[in-house]
Amino acid sequence: MSAVLKTAVAVGAISRVCRLAGAQSSSQLLVTQLPDCHHKRTMSKHWNPKFRMLRGKKIIKVELPNFNEDKEAADLTPNEMRAKLKEKGILPPRPWQERPINISCTGGVFEEYVPPEGDGKVSIVSKTGAKQRVELLEKKAKSMMAVRKIRTFDEDFDVSDFAEDALNIYQEAHQALARLDKAALHKHVTELAYPKMIQSVRSKTVHWQLLKSLEPARVVHVRHTNVISKDNVYAQVTVRLHTQQLLAIYDRFGRLMYGSEVVAKDVLEYVVFEKHLADEYGRWRVHSKIVPDWMPAREPVGRTWRVEPTPPAPPPPPPPAAAADAPAEEAAVAS
Repeated sequence: MSAVLKTAVAVGAISRVCRLAGAQSSSQLLVTQLPDCHHKRTMSKHWNPKFRMLRGKKIIKVELPNFNEDKEAADLTPNEMRAKLKEKGILPPRPWQERPINISCTGGVFEEYVPPEGDGKVSIVSKTGAKQRVELLEKKAKSMMAVRKIRTFDEDFDVSDFAEDALNIYQEAHQALARLDKAALHKHVTELAYPKMIQSVRSKTVHWQLLKSLEPARVVHVRHTNVISKDNVYAQVTVRLHTQQLLAIYDRFGRLMYGSEVVAKDVLEYVVFEKHLADEYGRWRVHSKIVPDWMPAREPVGRTWRVEPTPPAPPPPPPPAAAADAPAEEAAVAS
């Protein structure tokens, strides 16, 4: 019995040793068959967490625009549109009922001066000329009150000196217009007269020259008014200018449209100058011109037009005699 036990123990020990040896050999075989590979890092974190906050600030989240927003907005209800505007922090649109205004000049001529008929042609000694002088004295009282108002803002204002200054402003404004110098034109022309003057010379070449004054420039009308408040005062001075000028206007093709560079003409004008007295840096500028009803009409302006090509004329019909002889000839041939 003891011999049998010893034999079983010996067999078990041998089988155990064999199993260990077999496992070791198989593991060695598997190790030799596996390829040589390295461990890869699968974590999404940076290996150095020191500058984590700064690295996070480098990322900018960009909100891409929605190009179909206008199409989608057309189908939204007013409440949905209001909620969408509120989400974006935009106030809902309101109807625009305001109109732009310009307070650097007035919108026209107030208490317009009415020139006497025949001015510039009637002699002072004649009966009509004396009558005009009397009417001018009657209107002078209101002009003197306006001059007093102007002197409260400008102490150095003088009517006789202003007439010469007005002639210089008039000359500089028209020279700037001939050069199309818009910056200089804004200095000598108000916002009311600027578009009218620019519109008349668009795509044209202007040659203008002031030769001399036939009569000294004279102030004939002075008025003032306030706009919105009593302190916002504007003044308008009408100056009579009787001068001799040269004017020639050419179109964009270089053809003469109006006037002449050789023939001088006598020009009588009533030019209105305006100044914003309440503005510390205001200046006298050309505001408008008064054209009386009795003044003769201007010469028509010659314009250049493109002539459309005419289609060729159709060929003339055959003469009636030849048409009548044709049946006779056919009958003769048949016979």
